[in-house]
Amino acid sequence: MPRPLTVVQLLPALESGGVERSTLEIAQALVRGGHRAIVVSAGGRLVPRLLAMGAEHVTLDIGRKSLLVLRHVPVLRRLFARERVDIVHARSRLPAWLGWRALRGMRVATRPRFVTTVHGLNSPSRYSAIMARGERVVCVSQTVRDHVLRHYPAMDPARLRVIPRGVDPADFPRAPHPDRAARARVAARHPSLDGDGPLLLLPGRGTRLKGHADAIGLLAALRAGGMDARLWMPGAVQDGREAYLDELHATARTSGVEQALELGPATDAIAEAYAASDLVLQLSRKPESFGRTVVEALSVGRPVLGWDHGGVGELLHMLQPTGAVTPFDAAALLHTARALLAQPPSLPATIPFTLQAMQDATLSVYDELRDPHDAAR
Repeated sequence: MPRPLTVVQLLPALESGGVERSTLEIAQALVRGGHRAIVVSAGGRLVPRLLAMGAEHVTLDIGRKSLLVLRHVPVLRRLFARERVDIVHARSRLPAWLGWRALRGMRVATRPRFVTTVHGLNSPSRYSAIMARGERVVCVSQTVRDHVLRHYPAMDPARLRVIPRGVDPADFPRAPHPDRAARARVAARHPSLDGDGPLLLLPGRGTRLKGHADAIGLLAALRAGGMDARLWMPGAVQDGREAYLDELHATARTSGVEQALELGPATDAIAEAYAASDLVLQLSRKPESFGRTVVEALSVGRPVLGWDHGGVGELLHMLQPTGAVTPFDAAALLHTARALLAQPPSLPATIPFTLQAMQDATLSVYDELRDPHDAAR
């Protein structure tokens, strides 16, 4: 039986976000498989959850963009040697540079193997190139793989592994459509969403990149055509983004839809939000590397309408082609929204992008790098 592995994951912090979530999901899979999971970061609110699953955390501020961060290189090198680490898995550029420098100073015979995950479509540069230096480079979508090969053509494609992000179907169970009970619960909390017409949902943080203004424009067009549509945008309300929120309210007022719109903070009950909705929007102005919203919504059984670019376009073409719209074409967006609301499309019975599949594929990458002559180490 193969001996347990010790895997160190490197990232800036454990506060929130997709990178952090993936880090915890792989730590969970490692512990469940009898391996040792160590995470190095500056810490954050997710550390207690990490520790509760049996993983370990080492606090180092390896994400601060300052020359002082180089002092962590020898600390990391000592950590890798002391804990007899097998795999160093870097998930962000600056931590990857520090990890790579630490590994360069170790004897080849005992040096851990180096894995990177490209989570985003970073602009190509010498700084970003570190993410292509892994002995295995995990890409979270085919879109990311194409991006890496386009901008770093010298790298060997054989080192790339496409491992899409995944969701736990138990967290996003299929709901009846319409789900009147879920809609009633949501409307009780948010009276502006109460009505007989369809509910549109755009989850996303409070940044212009998420396409909130496009969604408001769509809402206005639907209502102008006589449809009592409502729009909920959880996540648009964020500390420090008050000016942007005021801008969205002004846009809604000018469009005459402020009474049919709910701008709120992110919700912990996102599965219920999907269930309550009739159409989920993914209108990011910048191409996404994956597009988890698409997978979550389809898992619950809700159609998705999104711009046909990046990972979102990739997922829609695979799972629900009728929801892909030429980017930034407002007329096509309106036409497609009306069609999807009038006749909801047939959706996949099951979604292949599961958490279990992502975890198993990542652990298989680690197994690829095992030293067959090192079973006794």
